[in-house]
Amino acid sequence: MLQSKRSVIKGEIVVVRSHGQTSGSARSSSVQIFSASTLDPKTGNGKLSEQAYLRCGKTSTRNGEKIIAYTFEFRVEPDFGFPGAVLIKNQHKKQRFFLQSASVKTPNNEIIQFDCNSWVYPVKVTKTSRIFFSNNKYLPNQTPEALLELRKKELIGLKGNGGRERKEWDRIYDYDFYNDLGNPDKGPEYIRPVLGGSDSNPYPRRFRTSRPPRIADPSTERPPDMIDLDMNVPPDERFSSKKLAEFISSSIQAVNYCVIQKAESLSQQEPNTFKSFDEVHYKYSGNRREVHVEGWFQKKLKNVLPAKLFKEVANMRKKNPLRFSSPQIIAENEWAWKNDEEFARQMLAGTNPARIRSLEIFPPESQNGVMSSIRQSDIEHNLDGLTLAQAINQWRIFILDHHDYLMPFLNRINRNGVCGFASRTLLFQKSDETLKPLVIELSLPGFYEGHELSRVFVPATGGEEGAIWQCAKAHVTANDSVYHQLISHWLQTHAVVEPFIIATRRQLSVMHPVHWLLHPHFKDTLHVNALARTILIKSGGILEKTLFSAELSMELSAELYKEWRFDEQALPVDLLKRGMAIEDEDPDNPTGVKLLIKDYPYGADGLEIWTVIKTWVSDFCTLFYADDDSVVSDVEVQAWWSEIRNVGHGDKRDKTWWYEMTTLSDLIEALTTLIWIASALHASVNFGQYDYAGYPLNRPTLCRRFTPTEGTFAYALFLKDPDQYYLNMLPGRLETSLSVALVAVLSCHASDEVYLGQRSLPVSINNEEVHQKFEKFNKELKEIEKRITQRNANLNLKNRRGPAGIPYQLLYPDTSKVESRGGITGKGIPNSISI
Repeated sequence: MLQSKRSVIKGEIVVVRSHGQTSGSARSSSVQIFSASTLDPKTGNGKLSEQAYLRCGKTSTRNGEKIIAYTFEFRVEPDFGFPGAVLIKNQHKKQRFFLQSASVKTPNNEIIQFDCNSWVYPVKVTKTSRIFFSNNKYLPNQTPEALLELRKKELIGLKGNGGRERKEWDRIYDYDFYNDLGNPDKGPEYIRPVLGGSDSNPYPRRFRTSRPPRIADPSTERPPDMIDLDMNVPPDERFSSKKLAEFISSSIQAVNYCVIQKAESLSQQEPNTFKSFDEVHYKYSGNRREVHVEGWFQKKLKNVLPAKLFKEVANMRKKNPLRFSSPQIIAENEWAWKNDEEFARQMLAGTNPARIRSLEIFPPESQNGVMSSIRQSDIEHNLDGLTLAQAINQWRIFILDHHDYLMPFLNRINRNGVCGFASRTLLFQKSDETLKPLVIELSLPGFYEGHELSRVFVPATGGEEGAIWQCAKAHVTANDSVYHQLISHWLQTHAVVEPFIIATRRQLSVMHPVHWLLHPHFKDTLHVNALARTILIKSGGILEKTLFSAELSMELSAELYKEWRFDEQALPVDLLKRGMAIEDEDPDNPTGVKLLIKDYPYGADGLEIWTVIKTWVSDFCTLFYADDDSVVSDVEVQAWWSEIRNVGHGDKRDKTWWYEMTTLSDLIEALTTLIWIASALHASVNFGQYDYAGYPLNRPTLCRRFTPTEGTFAYALFLKDPDQYYLNMLPGRLETSLSVALVAVLSCHASDEVYLGQRSLPVSINNEEVHQKFEKFNKELKEIEKRITQRNANLNLKNRRGPAGIPYQLLYPDTSKVESRGGITGKGIPNSISI
């Protein structure tokens, strides 16, 4: 009789068999349900159902992945109440599986979904089961009592204590300094300072792996082997198998490309210098014959990659070989890179569009009080009839400033066979809103403190003066390339976001609505950052080999972190700070700012993207927070924000510019800024790299000669052959091929990328209003796409295309992106920093 009163609960879990490197069967697993409404007084948790074992159900295929739906069934007492969480035990001896989703059907036929999308490892390995909560989202003080302890235990289990090295299955999040960049075991030339935790080298914290220390220096951490693709990153933070295969495939192509260059140089016994502009164009135009020399590399990969992954990589390269097409900078006009208007336009619409600022004081002055050597007579004749005072008062003079931060480093930089200057470039806004360069100042440290050796160059189009002007522009572009890669790209997106991810995992339960909001904006970032530390920014890494800052690169990055402020990463605030916009009190303008250059592609498109992100965040937050008090009383959000400030960005804990997080406005502004950085800001500085830097003459990364000075031997060489002098000044063949290969890989979208306005699965939240607000967000992004297309077609907006004919699409959302549309597209805003 008692048995007849028990209710039947049926359920289903969906497992992806081909997700990740290996995903096994779930048939050896069991399921239990926690009640959300009935408390077990013995455990303090929700009442736990009996155990049910999975039965194999339907098998299907989606996007090339095998999907298996397992079913289960058990009975519960009448007072069991509403299901709130599922407990999954993987009882296989060794095999893990990827759990995509779970659902149960209650006796009254209500379907309850559970947040999953996670790896489940065997209990025998992890010594613990996995708990997944329903897709109802609660603020901490609204959590059903029966789930409260489970919510707390979930977060406790995710926090590390700095202990043992992480295992493959560990879901532990903790912080560490950047103590894994150097390799003192290889010798003194590979020693690098620890970044973070000091006044001299402050830095955001990274994800702790707890790998063992170096032998030569116990304060530094031993990095993984190059081929350790998991990088001690929690399993749910890793690339999918498809993305990993694409990444390896494109990297093979990059290695192949460099090997071709080296093989040709060796076979022809050529010096490491280009002989003509025609040679550069031939090698990097994408029109050269296909050469295959990668077999040796494939054999090495076969020895170190899992068999299944190697097969997937091999098949992918066979079906879809990645080829270097012509970068857009030369696709329509192979000499556009020499054009002064294009040189200036890229400061507004290129890969580093957020460094330029308006000039408020003339002449420019260094932070140490040293005045620029630029004089009024150098520029006033070129202001289209305006006086200097009139031009400044009308906000028509701008500066690209790479002076103050470089000066303290130049003596050390120039010991290494490179010839670096600190630069200032002044520009004038013409009546058609295009910019023209006025003057370039190149400076070196003088013979005593406070003294500088500076030269000033003015535009010229022919003869010796024109050739020297091109040399001066190359030095400016090298400065800008270093700043772009180390600061605009790595530091201000990748590095600064990582502590936010760690804090979110540690302090915000998956039941928290803010966790749900942020989750898609963190996809793959921890993994790609770990790869970057091992391949790009480590001692002897690719950036040290290709940038003129070489082994000082990360020190330079730490120096500029001193200037970083989270509140100034909000686009309207950034534009105001740089004098690229003024405040606008028009109530119909939600950004509160007005661009001084209306035809500023990054600013114009960016403000529209910023506005719709902020609207979406505001709509979302107001569904869960009634007022300021509800933000203050949210213990998880308060702990999250405190940890970001005091630990994740702990070297800036005492700064007064941090949001107090005492109002709903604070929360909305912080979340909007974070999502902007992870999505649109990163897209704007990353996915155009190949189109602009894939042609080395447009964006050299270092110079090997100074601009020639009359009366010197270098000037005699210059007069003999100005073109060859210019080519000898640029990076050599091997450095160039490595740099081009790198930007090609970084510019590739993954085929499984998820873009702004999309989620990887149907919106997994039990809230119809959220669904409606998200759909509104998506529709607004589609409208922005239409307006961007219209602006790019408007011939009066000359900065949208410029002499190179490159339409500005780096902030084009591309909400129509679908599976298999990866590669180099020059457009699309992924949700996260995923490459």
